[in-house]
This record gives sequence, structure tokens and C-alpha cells, in this order.
Amino acid sequence: MESLLYNLVTYIKEQMPSLSMVDEDYGQLEALDNENVDMYPLTYPAVLIDAPQADWSNLAGKSQKGTATVSVKLIIDCYKDTHYQSGSTDGIMERAEMVEQLHKALQRYRPADDGELIRTKSRFYTWNHGIKVYQAEYTVAVTDIIPETTTIDVPKKIVVSVARA
Repeated sequence: MESLLYNLVTYIKEQMPSLSMVDEDYGQLEALDNENVDMYPLTYPAVLIDAPQADWSNLAGKSQKGTATVSVKLIIDCYKDTHYQSGSTDGIMERAEMVEQLHKALQRYRPADDGELIRTKSRFYTWNHGIKVYQAEYTVAVTDIIPETTTIDVPKKIVVSVARA
């Protein structure tokens, strides 16, 4: 799963160079207000990615095929005033365009020819400090191929005779 995260982090940063940060999600957002957690600061806009689970089934030998869940959070600071008479309501559309750009990039991504990312859920919510979080969950087929190894025939039972004098 780590290789999937690594490849997604690299791919998203290449597709969206305007992002300030693309990283695996290990609680950076939730740690913003926790002074007891030593973590480098979150910069915006950011994308945090997690692959919390995969459901597996067996293929031939020891190889397996699975369906992984991938969670992607686009985090944007919203200090721009967007009420009706502010003159800057375009900030709402700028965020919507960034969400769409991320989703389209993820739709084009193909990990190791296994298949496409399929969006299954999405939501957005506000967070402390004027932050908006646009979260989407995707499923993607993953394969773990373990090549057959050459085995050495080992005798099942070894009998040792001891000659007595």
C-alpha cells in the first residue's frame, strides 16, 4: 500500500504543481491545534492521501488481488471574504475548480495497469482556522504478485544408524 501512496503523492504533485503540499495523511490536519504533537506545519493548498484498507482475494500461488480504499483530502485556507457584497465571491469558484482538477487527475491515474480510481464518496466540511476540507474516497484494484520460487526437495525423514562396537 505504501507504493500506492508514494506513487499518488508524486503523481498529484506533477499534475497540480500549484499545490503547496502533497503528502501521506498521518494526522497533520487533526494536529493543528495540538501543541503536544511535533509535526511540520501544514501549508495550503494541500492534499493529504491515505489508503486505510484493502480487501484481498487469492489468485494463483501466493499472489492476491484486492480492492483498496484511497482517501484524498484537498485542504484550502479560506481567508478570502466570500459573502455576497464582498466582491470576491469568485473564491468559491476557484475552490470548486481546484476540486474538479484534482478529481480529473485522479480519474486519469492508473496504478500498474490494475484499473482506475473510482470515486465512491465525497464530502466537504470546514475546519478550525478558516480551512475547508474537500474529501473524496476512491476504490482501486491492486495486485500483489508473488512469483513462484524454486523449491528444494528435502527428505521428510532422515534415519541415522549408529554402529555399536
